Amino acid sequence: MEKSDTIYLTREGRQKIEDELHRLKYTSRPASQKAIAVAREKGDLSENAEYTAAKEVQQQLERRIAELQNQLTRAVPVEDMGWPEGEIHIGCYVELEDLDTGHQLSWTLVSHAEANSAERKISASSPIGEGLAGHKEGQEVEIVVPAGTKRFKILKVERR
Repeated sequence: MEKSDTIYLTREGRQKIEDELHRLKYTSRPASQKAIAVAREKGDLSENAEYTAAKEVQQQLERRIAELQNQLTRAVPVEDMGWPEGEIHIGCYVELEDLDTGHQLSWTLVSHAEANSAERKISASSPIGEGLAGHKEGQEVEIVVPAGTKRFKILKVERR
């Protein structure tokens, strides 16, 4: 497996993908198949908009199932990576102080597949994620972001 094919996932991230996959396969797929069958019974398929719509939904569903299955086959648990303790990497929770504003921020670095700003999870491949990688608690870092250069002091690093 090439490095670019690997998706590093936390246990929580893997579980979310597995839960979504299970729901799609065992709830959404049967409902989609039933909708197609009901639409098919309504007559001429060439003029049946309900049938066409149901088939489109099924195609989107099957694409998402394939995407999730692909992610799981390429997934490597971050907990098994053996990265040095106290060093920032995927799966770490970090607390930072913005040295320009004095504001404190916290994020968990995750793979792009798990990134979710509402949950304070940023991609380790984002400019900030890449800029923090390999650094340790107590260090100050300068990170180039699209809006300029940000300066942070790393207050806390936790493996979660």
